[in-house]
Amino acid sequence: MAYSEFTLESVVPMFQLEKIDTIGLFSEVESVPPSDHLTTALAKKAALATAIGTEKARSELIVADVIVELLEHFDRRISFFSGIDFNVDVESGLTGVCDFLVSLSPNQFYLEAPVVILVEAKNLDLKLGLGQCIAEMIAAQRFNAEKGNDISTVYGASTTGVEWLFLKLQGKCLQLDMATYQIARCDRILGILSSMVAQKA
Repeated sequence: MAYSEFTLESVVPMFQLEKIDTIGLFSEVESVPPSDHLTTALAKKAALATAIGTEKARSELIVADVIVELLEHFDRRISFFSGIDFNVDVESGLTGVCDFLVSLSPNQFYLEAPVVILVEAKNLDLKLGLGQCIAEMIAAQRFNAEKGNDISTVYGASTTGVEWLFLKLQGKCLQLDMATYQIARCDRILGILSSMVAQKA
């Protein structure tokens, strides 16, 4: 089994999570205005990625730019990885490739704990990324604990690039924000991602 084989229906009981559906879990988070560079890039690329209509295009043309902006916002005191193997627990099926992963370590040459955000990019259906993302969040919890760099909360996002849906995992408590955020309000998305890095959401 691998991350990509998990569904929302399978991952919750398998790892004995308490799932709480909420609306506006991140509604109080302060927005972070995007740079002119990101605003220009998204104006050029978002429609193109949608027209191409593949997960790869959405990842490369939208999601990567947003996460690089997050990196810059924190003056590269954090790191992010794209398309890396994150094999944590073979017996539990917590293996495979993560689309995007953010660590609180500034080390960009190899992954160090603590991993704080996992992002799964999907072509059209946000729900398809939820099980996979949650499995990766559980793996991040275990990875952080094994490395002796545990943090209280791990976050996740399932995104088409244009729409973003966010998750929060504390221990066995999984909160799923039923609100979706649009790339047109990139300041809200950046604000939520920034609050995750700061562990304030």
